[in-house]
Amino acid sequence: MTTKGKAIVLAVAVAISGCQSPSENKTNSGKNDSSMVKLITLDPGHFHAALVQKKSYPGMDTSVYVYAPDGPEVEAHLNLIKQYNSRDEDPTHWNEIVYKGADFAEKMFTEKKGNVVVLAGNNRLKTDYIKRSVDSGLNVLADKPMAINSANFTKLLSAFEAAQQKKVLLYDIMTERSEITNILQKELMHDSTLFGEIKKGSEKDPSYIIESIHYFAKQVSGKPLIRPTWFFDPTQQGDAIADVGTHLVDLAQWQCLPDVALDYNNDIKITSAKIWPTSLTPTQFAIVTGSNSYPDFLKSYVTKDSILETHANGEMNYTLKGIPVKIIARWDFKAAEGGDSHHAIIKGTKATLEIRQGKKENFKPVLYILSSANNKNGFDSSVQSAIAAIAGKYPGVSAEKQGEEWKVVIPSTYGVGHEAHFGQVMERYLQYLKDGKLPEWEVPNMIAKYYTTTKALELATQH
Repeated sequence: MTTKGKAIVLAVAVAISGCQSPSENKTNSGKNDSSMVKLITLDPGHFHAALVQKKSYPGMDTSVYVYAPDGPEVEAHLNLIKQYNSRDEDPTHWNEIVYKGADFAEKMFTEKKGNVVVLAGNNRLKTDYIKRSVDSGLNVLADKPMAINSANFTKLLSAFEAAQQKKVLLYDIMTERSEITNILQKELMHDSTLFGEIKKGSEKDPSYIIESIHYFAKQVSGKPLIRPTWFFDPTQQGDAIADVGTHLVDLAQWQCLPDVALDYNNDIKITSAKIWPTSLTPTQFAIVTGSNSYPDFLKSYVTKDSILETHANGEMNYTLKGIPVKIIARWDFKAAEGGDSHHAIIKGTKATLEIRQGKKENFKPVLYILSSANNKNGFDSSVQSAIAAIAGKYPGVSAEKQGEEWKVVIPSTYGVGHEAHFGQVMERYLQYLKDGKLPEWEVPNMIAKYYTTTKALELATQH
């Protein structure tokens, strides 16, 4: 980026570092009942659009306006909503009012039937939809990623600036903050008696490491998931480090520097990044998409006449206010056992906090506490004191010693599952709408997050 360009971007970041936080920034809730949240679902191409409606919410209109092109993606979305409405236990009562046509976006922006736009689908146009929505005075709840490349990042900066001017809330869906093991890992790393301080570390010995493995073939709400063919196109879905990597970068910021507003120009330094493909056979592609042939836009990724080399893996190394961080995002076809997995290590001067999700853990995330080499004396009592404090906030949490390490035992009531986390994110967002503001650190940290992912991808593609 040129010096002039950096100056412009920095000016935008400074201008919006307090974006949406002053008490006078009240949300634009539409022209009708300002107390009622009214959803608009725009072009739902990803099942996450439905998951925010898996439960009902007080103060939200049950009529939801859906605008989309006709086709299997909108039908899959509507079928999930019907499934939630018709289930025996705690059914929802959504009334989906659907417009299907080539001019769906123009129709939505002309009619503006609601006041919160939900975006989860093809990422090629998502940043444009975000910008147009906030320019139209609409609040936005967007699935990750909100930007999949550096050009989108610049546009996203403009969208946040417009959101401040229009007094609307632009927010992304960060479900991993609701996972109980991530929450407790964060709590324990800020217990200085137990954890000490985060290690200085280096790129070769990072202080914070997350590896996330996702699978193309999986089930959602009890049924096999059919993914759109564009999901495998990096120009439409995004590369792994700019897609799933968003969650991992968000966790690093949220856990290591809670409530700290980041300045991405000074607080983040990308040191290295790389991407590599996952190979899919035509049969595997058909299982996941229902398509027996590759569309033309994927032909350039096909090798040996039939193997799809999809942009599914990435690694980035960077420093976050001097903390060395390693992020690895990977995709494979199908899990041999279990499902998507998460492995996270945070190294402190007194202890290491590690989340594992392997066969020993029955493929469920489990948090372990390990003593550093020079902190054996008194370590067990430090663990017990830290867990007692945790149990004060999260009743029932305990720890059991297993050899040289401690396993954090978490009651099953806290393990609500990934799909339920979307409802928890929506509940937080609804409170922000009620308050008329986001926490002061959220906007600068969303900006920092998408700078990190898109800048790392830019670096990876230069090699």
